[in-house]
Amino acid sequence: MKVVSVTVNYKTADLTLRAVEAVLKDLEPLGGRAIVVDNDSQDGSYETLREAVQERGWSDRVQVLASGRNAGFGAGNNIAFRHALGSDDPPEFFYLLNPDALPDPGAVQALVEFMERTPDAGLAGSRVRHPGGALRLSAFRFPSVFSEVEKGLRIGIASRLLDRWRVPMEAPSETCPVDWVSGASVMLRRQMIDEIGMFDENFFLYFEETDLSLRAARAGWKTYYVVESGAEHIGQVSTGMENKRKRRPRFWFESRAYYLQKNYGKAMRTVADVAFASAALVPAVRKRLGQIDAERDPPRFYRDFVSFNFLGKL
Repeated sequence: MKVVSVTVNYKTADLTLRAVEAVLKDLEPLGGRAIVVDNDSQDGSYETLREAVQERGWSDRVQVLASGRNAGFGAGNNIAFRHALGSDDPPEFFYLLNPDALPDPGAVQALVEFMERTPDAGLAGSRVRHPGGALRLSAFRFPSVFSEVEKGLRIGIASRLLDRWRVPMEAPSETCPVDWVSGASVMLRRQMIDEIGMFDENFFLYFEETDLSLRAARAGWKTYYVVESGAEHIGQVSTGMENKRKRRPRFWFESRAYYLQKNYGKAMRTVADVAFASAALVPAVRKRLGQIDAERDPPRFYRDFVSFNFLGKL
């Protein structure tokens, strides 16, 4: 089989069905199938999805799997990977589509064609937009000590000086290699997965795509941003991370710490923690003094960062 689409659902059954309906139109000419993994929503999502697949006549093209437990985004995708790889006709490519994302017509075809003519491509991501049409940040650089300083300071002149290390990139105007891409709409080559493995399930949520792309890069595979493939993405529907009135969840701090320590070692993680905490102290003080917008960070973000990374508690 050419391609299998994978969508991990967590309490977003209506959005998931909307995403699957859109992707099936693109999969049809490719002879592809879709797998939906319900990540133990416990809100009736699994039953709703299975019933909808039957009622809409998708049973020959869509499978709904139950995870049995919510072990995170990567683990949910891995369930679909194992299921497809264990079939009689494993796919050449996996297309990951978030439940709150919609691929443009031809978006999946464009990614497949790009992967077929680009043998060093292990991953290829779409150009992602907000629902209103503005481009989302969907092309990125790998985190580093310098990126932690830039992110912490949030001062114009520092950001300009450290721009080459800044994690979010301006949206490229043409297809090109990048360090990593948004997981909202991304194609993965099965051969790459065979070589480097699936998602690291120690990540519950966040940094798992970054880790996979870094492992791919270290094995000689490239990640590309493909402008010919477009998708719309609402973003953060399941996690609520864009709600600045809510504290940053513990799993974000855990994922960041695990990513840095796993890939660069404990000493470099400590350096990155100190770099960010030192740099972020400046805007934290300015926020206290009312000199910058108090809504730019979640509540208690600086204190939570220090508490988790230096005091071992949150």
